This record gives sequence, structure tokens and C-alpha cells, in this order.
Amino acid sequence: MIAYLRGRLLEKRPPALVLDVQGIGYELEAPMTTFYDLPDPGAEVVLHVHFVVREDAQLLYGFNQQRQRDLFRNLLKVAGVGPRVALAILSTLSAEDFHSCMVGEDIDRLTHVPGIGRKTAQRLIVEMRDRLLKEVDVPAATASPGAATAPVSPVQDAVSALISLGYKPVDASRAVRNVAADDLSSEEIIRGALRALAGNPA
Repeated sequence: MIAYLRGRLLEKRPPALVLDVQGIGYELEAPMTTFYDLPDPGAEVVLHVHFVVREDAQLLYGFNQQRQRDLFRNLLKVAGVGPRVALAILSTLSAEDFHSCMVGEDIDRLTHVPGIGRKTAQRLIVEMRDRLLKEVDVPAATASPGAATAPVSPVQDAVSALISLGYKPVDASRAVRNVAADDLSSEEIIRGALRALAGNPA
């Protein structure tokens, strides 16, 4: 399994790009949200990769953030959603926007994505909402392979802690958002969120 590729960007022709890795040109498809962040051809980039092997082809899909790739993989598990539709979703919505659609059951916004009708939008909400264990509405810090890990904010730390305790990501996110403040530590946020989740906000 290919986890990521590091190399020189040769071509950008959305939705395809070519990456030169030690003299081998890898052709990948990527969502527009990845293309927006790509440098000009000639620069070195690192892309997280999803590799698909079919009877008639071997396909690579590239993402500038690991959470984008993880969301892409989760989308492929939904009946009726293939790579093309998954790329369309990630090209239209950021990971944070998609999560908001799941939390708010925003069918209308989902149907603005090419290839998504109301039935598919409803299926996405039903099947994806509880799957997004890492897709909280607080952007996660993502670093390129080999780079130093960015510090986790108290809010992110609190959400992760609640999820590890068994709370659904949607409930954990909502509870943290309702009590979070700039001057609170992660422990204080967790404590307040746990009180709220237990039905005792005082």
C-alpha cells in the first residue's frame, strides 16, 4: 500500500496531476481542494495517496491532507458513491463543510454536488454521520510526513478525549463548542462538556 508520495510536481491538469518521484512519473487524480493548495510546477510536494487496483486499471488519488484522504476512503464505503462522486464531494466541500452537512443534515447543500441527488444525500447522512470518528468540526492539525507535529489546541484535545470515552463525534463536538473559551484548559473544557452531556450544565 502506498501511503504518500514525495516528489517534484510536473503537471497540473485538473483533476489530474503528474508527480516525478526519483525519475518515475506518477499520474494522480485529486479534488480541487487539493489543487487550490498546490504550488507551481517544478516545486516539491508531498501527497497522501489512495491506491486502487481494478481489473482494467491501477489508479492513484492524491490529497494534500491526510484527513481528506481518510474522508475519501470513508465515502467509498457508501453504496452508490464511487471515486468520481467522492472527488466531486471533496472538490465542492472542504472536510469541515462536509462534516457540518452531516451534523446539520443539510440535504440541500449536498445536492449541489454534481452526481448527488436527494436519495444519495440522505444515504450519505445516514451512513457517514457515525463514521466520522476523526472528522470533527474543529480542523485537525495535519502535517506532511516527516514534519514536526503541530501542537493540539485545548478544544481539539477535549473533543478527542470525549470521543475516546465513547461519545459520538457529533455530540462531543457540540458539547465542547458550547463550553469552550479562550482562557480554558482542555481539562476544564472536558469537565464542562461532561457535565453538559450528563444533563447537568451547572
